[in-house]
Amino acid sequence: MAGLLDTSRLGLVRRFEAAGFRAWPAASVHYDGTWVIRLTAGHTAKRLNSVNPLDPNDARDIAERVARAARRFEAYGRPVVFRMSPLAGGALAAHLDALGWDRFDESLVMAMPLTDETVGTGMDQIPLKDMNRFVTAAISVHGSNPAVRPGLSEIINAIEPETGLFVIEDGERPAASGICVQDGELAGLFEIATAAGLQRRGHGRRLVLSALKWAKLRGATTAWLQVDADNESALRLYRALGFREIYRYHYRRPREG
Repeated sequence: MAGLLDTSRLGLVRRFEAAGFRAWPAASVHYDGTWVIRLTAGHTAKRLNSVNPLDPNDARDIAERVARAARRFEAYGRPVVFRMSPLAGGALAAHLDALGWDRFDESLVMAMPLTDETVGTGMDQIPLKDMNRFVTAAISVHGSNPAVRPGLSEIINAIEPETGLFVIEDGERPAASGICVQDGELAGLFEIATAAGLQRRGHGRRLVLSALKWAKLRGATTAWLQVDADNESALRLYRALGFREIYRYHYRRPREG
């Protein structure tokens, strides 16, 4: 994507950012200029509890707006976090640098075309209709605290585009789980994971291909996902399937102490 004109690249980033907001909705959304402030009491995920700048040219009153966002997060009982995609811009980054804010948790946004070739080996799998069953499986696969159940259920219920809930089992044990959100021509993958002790058996690959085959049959032409930059096993899988990096983002927060 490096050869794209800057304006074309930013347009592409905006497309995936908007799809991400629709696919993983926050409980509370506020706007400060072109900054989207997302907060979710029932879930601690940074994507759901962060300030998301959407225009690198929106550099007015940065100091005042950062302080205002911090107060909003404090009132919500959350630490203030900025999610810095290529849409954040240099002026905001420089301001956070001057404040001594830490940079952490870089992620890649990746995409690939959905074709008969890319999903041809995927199983024909019908998504789960029982959300409670899916949430139970996902909590098991991720090794999450069961206390996240209400928040995760609320998020899934709030997703407006067509949503497929997928689980692969190893015997009677959930081995892999994930969510595929079909938003027009885009098929987004979320919360993809394989259970501890069951990696390297092909469960994750089977789940991803099944989910994407389902989305392709419904008209999606592009698959996309977000993955931690240090998750080497997931990156190997996604690159082998044909995903390529579109852009990266990271988070910023005030330095503790």
